[in-house]
Amino acid sequence: MLTLTENACTIVKQMTDAPDVPDSAGLRITQAEAGFAVSAAEQAEPGDQVVEQDGATVYLDPDSARQLDAMVLDAGIDDTGTLQFGLVTQA
Repeated sequence: MLTLTENACTIVKQMTDAPDVPDSAGLRITQAEAGFAVSAAEQAEPGDQVVEQDGATVYLDPDSARQLDAMVLDAGIDDTGTLQFGLVTQA
């Protein structure tokens, strides 16, 4: 199952911890033409795998869940202030 680094947990929680955002909100990862697409989601879609770790919630569509089963999601902010997500194989 996909796991999250401490940085990824913190960023996902920051994205979804606002007064006007539902408690079910999380980050959604789906298949895209050139890899994966990452977006904020109010809730899981039917068939999504739900990953909850340290207060952060990530939703994975079925294809992404299979491909990311042994991966770690990391996140950070680059020098230009842009949010970046990355994947590495679990050790």
